[in-house]
Amino acid sequence: MNTIETFNKGLSFDEFLNSSEPKYKDATLDFYNNIELGQDLTSQIKNIDKEINILVCAELWCPDCIVNVPAVQIFNKLNESIKISIIEKDGYEDEFSKIPTFIIYDNKFNELGRFIERPKVIKKIENEGTQPEIIVAKKQYRKGKYILDTVQDILDIIK
Repeated sequence: MNTIETFNKGLSFDEFLNSSEPKYKDATLDFYNNIELGQDLTSQIKNIDKEINILVCAELWCPDCIVNVPAVQIFNKLNESIKISIIEKDGYEDEFSKIPTFIIYDNKFNELGRFIERPKVIKKIENEGTQPEIIVAKKQYRKGKYILDTVQDILDIIK
């Protein structure tokens, strides 16, 4: 995969939403419009003083994408130095086995890290929790209760 070429072919958040069925677009916008970062996370994002490029591989029919893609768009909204580009998985199956995948790059497209599918806290519960804990956590996750964890995971990669 030619990273820069792929990044340049991607869609903006709005273009991505408008390419989707209304029910998925509406669900994604609902998450996006209801993200409450708080002052600390907002300041951390606004104070990033370097150019960051985030390549997002996502499909809006995917529940994990509906929840997490709005979190990455917040970075772009709050800091013009952070660019995002969204591509669909079709044609990139070898590179992206799970969606969403966010690849975070510096200004020269050197990879800084990846966010894959779900925030770390959910993965930990899936691996270590009891069955009832896993069920409860996944239900809460699907309702957006862990979206700030997604934001924090991305911040941790950028820093």
